[in-house]
Amino acid sequence: MPPPKGAVVVDRRGVTRGPKIELLSGSDNIQSPTHFQLKFLSFGGATIDVTSVKVIYLRTPNVDLTERLKVFVQPAGIDMPDASLPPGEHMLRVDLKDSDGRLGSTSFVLKVAR
Repeated sequence: MPPPKGAVVVDRRGVTRGPKIELLSGSDNIQSPTHFQLKFLSFGGATIDVTSVKVIYLRTPNVDLTERLKVFVQPAGIDMPDASLPPGEHMLRVDLKDSDGRLGSTSFVLKVAR
């Protein structure tokens, strides 16, 4: 099957100085509420532009979660202590830029237990 609409294929080969995004909270068999954490990594002396962070729930139609998560976004990442999630599988995409304008993006699936 083709990837969901809005999914971004990221080529991880080669040398890149663009920012990276790591999921720290895990993605399988999450219990709700959960501690949702993402870590932002920048390189070459650049910093993360927190105003560029976008979080999209990939479904039909896509849902922009950026405004809901805005208070939890910091230059080091997203730290949401009590995220309430419905049961099921939820595909999210996170996009951001660093101070040098380089793009970073990642997609992941959160599997929330019933």
